[in-house]
Amino acid sequence: MEIENIENLKKSVENMNKYHQVEILKILSKNLCKLNENKSGVYVNLSLLSKDVLNEIKEYVDYIKEQEECLNTMEYQKNEFKNAFFIDKDNKEEMTSTYNVSALTSK
Repeated sequence: MEIENIENLKKSVENMNKYHQVEILKILSKNLCKLNENKSGVYVNLSLLSKDVLNEIKEYVDYIKEQEECLNTMEYQKNEFKNAFFIDKDNKEEMTSTYNVSALTSK
């Protein structure tokens, strides 16, 4: 894997939440990779990893990105449906109540 790709992979992993970082550590430990740990965290020299391990990490990162995109899309669609069907309904009810109140006061 090229240095630029390794650097991008490193940045992607650093930006992930703790849960996903732990999953990547599981991938590394499963493959018997050397990990350096201190109070600040766990450090891994990615340039020393085999291509297979790097590819496995990249596949996991790509999978997480794909899942996040799907979730974002579904959340957007949910909000669109909510706005189209439920907010308009609320506005209709407000219009009806306003109409009823004005009709009662004119009698």
